[in-house]
Amino acid sequence: MQASEKYVQFVLHLKKEIQTARLKASLTANIELLALYWKLGDAILQQQKRAGWGSRIIDRLSADLQIAFPSMKGLSARNLKYMRAFALAFPYFVQLSGTLIKADQIVQQAAAQLPWFHICTILDKTNSTEELQYYTIKTASNNWSRNVLVQQIESKLWQRMGRAVTNFEQTLPTVQSDLAKELMKDPYKFDFLHLYEEYKEKDLESALIDNLTRFLLELGSGFSFIGRQYPVTIGDRDYFIDLLFYHFRLHCFVVVELKTGEFIPEYAGKLNFYLNIVDNTLKQSTDSASIGILICKQRNRIIAEYALRGISNPIGVSEYRLTETLPEDLRDSLPSVEQIESKFRMVEEPVLKT
Repeated sequence: MQASEKYVQFVLHLKKEIQTARLKASLTANIELLALYWKLGDAILQQQKRAGWGSRIIDRLSADLQIAFPSMKGLSARNLKYMRAFALAFPYFVQLSGTLIKADQIVQQAAAQLPWFHICTILDKTNSTEELQYYTIKTASNNWSRNVLVQQIESKLWQRMGRAVTNFEQTLPTVQSDLAKELMKDPYKFDFLHLYEEYKEKDLESALIDNLTRFLLELGSGFSFIGRQYPVTIGDRDYFIDLLFYHFRLHCFVVVELKTGEFIPEYAGKLNFYLNIVDNTLKQSTDSASIGILICKQRNRIIAEYALRGISNPIGVSEYRLTETLPEDLRDSLPSVEQIESKFRMVEEPVLKT
């Protein structure tokens, strides 16, 4: 290796070391900040319990602390109230060393990875301990931005997860069954679409592909888009799968069929047929069994359960929801989603619930 090549490799090595150190420093600084906020919030909480102080004491405390630390940000009364809520929601957090004090480690570790305003958002927009813990873990594991986090909470993701009709428990190993059920939602929210009266399945399909980024966000993490109207041939006949994906966590193909009407049992049979073809023609030895997702406008849970009985391939059946469909004569008179978004690109500060 020539001297110049050795120098390039040496520089690359140093860059990697610096990047790693900066990342560690950033994570450590975030944990230190959250630990401080938790300690302040816990001290306020405990003092209020002991002395019976009301909420007005926080305003006075904020003023005194800002006088004592004039250059320090984050000591407003509103932020101190968030600190108190933080300590109340996470009774066991981290010491300044970053080590966990007590149990519930998964949730605490997830919270320690989040920026402060993410935590404020979760505190402000969730209504139960279970919901708070769910969004804390999901935000950390999926690295959601604050805007995405708000969108997921407002779409009631927590309430929709795992509610689909499936046969996963009968057709998949336990670990994979749990992961597969977690990826299913019911209903799917396609409220980013603006379809018109009398739309057809191809219109719904086209709209989803035109909004592929948002569609993938609604499907969840791990999906990789392969194709629309994906052609498969069997018995000298061509068939076309509505949407074909690969899921990297489950290591399997995912066949998605869209129906704009009510679920009928024949749909499950056709999806099962597609899964057999995919497993026979696309699936590799390292892949798990392919999964089918049937998304229809309406479905009767009992009918769907009976339709899936006896089917050996894993299939889930869910509904979808749109915004209200619009009359055709308004097609050209309304601004697009992109035009609206371009006029309103601003991040709001979280508002504490009273």
